[in-house]
Amino acid sequence: MSDQTASSDQKGFLGWVEKTGNKLPDPVFIFFYLIIALMIVSQICAWLGVSAFHPSLTNPDGTPQLEEAASLFSPENIQRLWVEMPTTFTHFHPLGYVLVVMLGAGVAERSGLFGSAIRGAVRNAPKAMLTPLVALIAMLSNHAADAGYVVMIPLAAIIFASAGRHPLAGIAAAFAGVSGGFSANITPGQLDALLFGITESAYEASNIDGGWSVNFAGNWYFIAVLLFIYLPVIWMVTDKIIEPRLGKWKPDADSDMQSYGDEDRPLTEGEKKGLGRAGLAILGVALLWVFMTIGPGTPLLADGPGNEDAAWYVQAGPLFRSLVAAFLILFLAAGWAYGSAAGTIKNHRDLVNMMAGGMKDMGYYLVLAFAAAHFVAMFGWSNLGLISAVHGADAINNSGLPLPAVLGLIVLFSAALNLFVGSASAKWALLAPVLVPMLMLVGISPDGATAAYRVGDGATNIITPLMVYFPLILVFAQRWQKNFGLGSLTAMMIPYSIWMLITGVALMMIWLFLGIDLGPGAPAQIPVPGTVS
Repeated sequence: MSDQTASSDQKGFLGWVEKTGNKLPDPVFIFFYLIIALMIVSQICAWLGVSAFHPSLTNPDGTPQLEEAASLFSPENIQRLWVEMPTTFTHFHPLGYVLVVMLGAGVAERSGLFGSAIRGAVRNAPKAMLTPLVALIAMLSNHAADAGYVVMIPLAAIIFASAGRHPLAGIAAAFAGVSGGFSANITPGQLDALLFGITESAYEASNIDGGWSVNFAGNWYFIAVLLFIYLPVIWMVTDKIIEPRLGKWKPDADSDMQSYGDEDRPLTEGEKKGLGRAGLAILGVALLWVFMTIGPGTPLLADGPGNEDAAWYVQAGPLFRSLVAAFLILFLAAGWAYGSAAGTIKNHRDLVNMMAGGMKDMGYYLVLAFAAAHFVAMFGWSNLGLISAVHGADAINNSGLPLPAVLGLIVLFSAALNLFVGSASAKWALLAPVLVPMLMLVGISPDGATAAYRVGDGATNIITPLMVYFPLILVFAQRWQKNFGLGSLTAMMIPYSIWMLITGVALMMIWLFLGIDLGPGAPAQIPVPGTVS
């Protein structure tokens, strides 16, 4: 029996998690089943007269407006489902955000820019700073989507082995950075576009007027601080816990590091020239956006009539909303500049083919988005999201728990759910319709709800076999230690998960307690919209 097969027979909690998770259907069908369940529940709630007073709407006589559960089997909602199906899908906010960013990211990835940048940044790292530098580049590589997994993690193993350290420690540090710290970064990226699109959909479906508008940079400050919190955590766990536990690495007799690919090969002159050109392209795009913000006409500032005395972040609203387009142009320009020098882009047809390739990779996401869009929309049509939020907020108020403790519990709940549902977007599409309005009704902004979710989701990414790259990481590890099984990988990553969860929860609670903005113009706390009844 192979080691990988044997690992599937593990007992205890990890064995239960693996067996339970493997029985779950694909996330697309999870949404399909939930829609059916939602329709049945909506009919039952309509029969029972389930209702709640709207927190921010009143009747003409000034009394609170009563919101009642609406059956999704009603003629109006059945008609709405079939007639508005194209609109429900195409107006799903994450869809546009993600597809726009991926048009540029497809060029940057396929031209080789992401892979060369990662190799160039890590390959010549000083031995004394090897672990923190690997962890830092791993977290930053999340802007490169799949490149962080397929380039950074095997490269880290080779670098550690070349430095006389255990290669599995390199894999652990890189995996913890890429996947455990996937919400930590210096700047917003594709994940922010995805999550905040879902947040916006949940906010609009709730029909609560909380004065909130979507801000692509709504978690910017938080994820930047999170990066520098996770960096020493990964460093400490790798050097003080994981590597001593692994012991000294002794390669197998038939081991040949060169047979594991060209991840550690030096950069060619063309690749070095391409990285230089890409850097200039990035600088040019940044200067263009600065010019459009402070230059003549200030097209990215809302400084027209009525906005002259508004807060700076209100005036900068168009700038924040333009960041999705900014990443498209940045990735496109940098990828083209790199590819033209490295020889991976020879003409404009290569560029178009790479953009098309980026869209091909989004095929599964389009199917998932179709299902998620209808679940979110139908949840709003039923009024169950608003009603659940009102009664949930009332329960929180009656519990007497301080708001930092409430957010801490949301983080822990997201972390536990991640063990069973692997997709970050799928989980947030499930949770957001309830959590976003519910937390708004107790004074926590949609930005705060999104930040709490992503902390919990990231911390347990590295210990769930349901994470799509988990089997790939296992293959990388077995290159260096043939008897390394699924249980071995999970056990190696559990200390990272525990410490990242502890520090993430602590940061979330402290952040809310201090009342610091999570991003530009994105407070963690907001005025409660109306009175919870």
